[in-house]
Amino acid sequence: MFNKILIANRGEIACRVIKSARSMGIATVAVYSDADRDALHVQMADEAVNIGPPPTAQSYLMMDKIVQACLDTGAEAVHPGYGFLSENAEFRAALDAANIVFIGPNTRAIEAMGDKITSKKLADEAGVNTIPGFPDAMKDADHAVEVANDIGYPVMLKATAGGGGKGMRVARNDTECREGFERAANEARSSFGNDQILVEKFIEEPRHIEIQVMADRHGNAVYLNERECSLQRRHQKVIEEAPSPFLDEATRKDMGTQAVTLAKAVDYESAGTVEFIVDKDRNFYFLEMNTRLQVEHPVTELITGLDLVEMMIRVADGGKLPVEQSDVPINGWAIESRVYAEDPARNFLPSTGRLVYYRPPAEDEHVRVDTGVYEGGEISMFYDPMIAKLITYGADREEARSRMGTALDQFIIRGVSSNLGFLSALIRHQRFIDGNISTNMIGDEYPAGFDPSAGELEDPTVTITVAASMLRGYRDRAARIDGQLPGREREVPQDWVAIIDGQHHPITIVPMEGGFDITIDGKVNSVRTNWSFGQQLFGGTINGKEVFAQVERAVQTYRVQHAGRLSDVTILTPRAAELFKHMPVKVAPDMSKFLLSPMPGLLVSLSVEEGDTVSAGEQLAVVEAMKMENTLHAERDGVVAKIYFEAGTTLAVDDKILELE
Repeated sequence: MFNKILIANRGEIACRVIKSARSMGIATVAVYSDADRDALHVQMADEAVNIGPPPTAQSYLMMDKIVQACLDTGAEAVHPGYGFLSENAEFRAALDAANIVFIGPNTRAIEAMGDKITSKKLADEAGVNTIPGFPDAMKDADHAVEVANDIGYPVMLKATAGGGGKGMRVARNDTECREGFERAANEARSSFGNDQILVEKFIEEPRHIEIQVMADRHGNAVYLNERECSLQRRHQKVIEEAPSPFLDEATRKDMGTQAVTLAKAVDYESAGTVEFIVDKDRNFYFLEMNTRLQVEHPVTELITGLDLVEMMIRVADGGKLPVEQSDVPINGWAIESRVYAEDPARNFLPSTGRLVYYRPPAEDEHVRVDTGVYEGGEISMFYDPMIAKLITYGADREEARSRMGTALDQFIIRGVSSNLGFLSALIRHQRFIDGNISTNMIGDEYPAGFDPSAGELEDPTVTITVAASMLRGYRDRAARIDGQLPGREREVPQDWVAIIDGQHHPITIVPMEGGFDITIDGKVNSVRTNWSFGQQLFGGTINGKEVFAQVERAVQTYRVQHAGRLSDVTILTPRAAELFKHMPVKVAPDMSKFLLSPMPGLLVSLSVEEGDTVSAGEQLAVVEAMKMENTLHAERDGVVAKIYFEAGTTLAVDDKILELE
């Protein structure tokens, strides 16, 4: 077995590999850019080597520096994680030349399966179901439009290399095809160093289901069941689960058998994933094969009891698979939520900055947190905005889902925006509960993004009860402090009015053993909690049901985040509440004439000049952040009165890019 391995990656996956290597008694070497000098994976590894400036093209994609780091530290093998160089055949060849083991598939498999065009041809030859499309990469945007018209809209434009939603666009007409081609090619070039794009038919209302395969160099290969990855946004997976609530045993076996057949066709070894698009009738079509470990591999580990990273390391060392197909179980259910630094209210644009407060839920046999960050660390604009992966396990889907909802309510992040509220709402959405999901679900249900404070609560009981408990806790504390001074004793009133979403609710708060009885609109609610002054997480039971909520206080207003909803509750005395009704409403300034940067990032290009006349929907600028290009369009007709920044400028969130008159 190896004595020392190097992890050619960063963030949570580098930390994940380090954990398995440590359990196997293998020393680890981390590599890091200048931006990651204090990163968690650097702190966890036994050794660490700096490989360059923050941009990936100058650090994590520098093959020669990583090979040299292996030679300098004596690392015998490299685990590439996912992304970066994990599917780069040239990197594998460079390691081979230096007598360093690549913990992954052979060069032939990487070249054949890592390229979407070649892999589709091989899949056809192996008898695997494939999607209609053009067999080669596009020459340019005009070629893409020509092919799209031959296939018929809608079409998918996607990079031939890489994955993770980078370099992918759906086009429904010629204009979208041209623009999508340029954006996809630019993202692919930035992320993978390869800007080739292919075009294929986009299947409406699909499900994205993938098969995990594992093979060794002795000709053994198995499939480790499937993962449902249909909940996606911008082709980026958001929530995954294993097994799929949609597949039956016959379809699972058929998909698994085809996946193994494809793996054997290229003498595959190590972990790999064969991804399929599945329609409503359970017809499935080969999408691509990822010749690496997947982000969502933990859900497979939880239902099979297998450590995929350990298996990869042992296979790379020449070992045989420890299981045969008949040994692979499906025990229980697992769900994974990807926690990102992004702002759902700004259409999920990335958020950067310092993690001022970071408290994931406690881990146990039912809750797992894979992360590469820590409190006080930075979320950089240079890399993927993932903060953590939250995984829950249960005996069945409902148990895993319920635990996920509770864990998300307990997960506290401050300093950057996060998608925690969105994930919490998704996991409780009736379509998810019913298993009625598709890759279009998020777009269908949240076409304008997700605002955690939008819309009225159908039942504000939990939110008001939590806020009222906080009020009473603060008031009781103030009364105790006053009571320490002669002549300052005072009673805490029981009658109040809670104002939420503009509605006034009379409430009464009566202290009880271990909590309060809180009457809202005439109905008594029993609250039992040990929450105390200053805690940001409220935990307890309301009418016997366990409830967790994230809480903040600003004078007489209490901010409560629970089940994906963020609410402000103002609690006043009845007299003050009556006066509150007549207070003027503040109006936000009109910023509609400005094009604002929706995120920190690089202003890649401007499509207009001062004096140009523009129409609503017209492209104005492109801003790049975290390896994704975001096209900004005019929201109304107008004339460009002033341009505030030139292309190449680094922008802060809400910077004025230009002004329309």
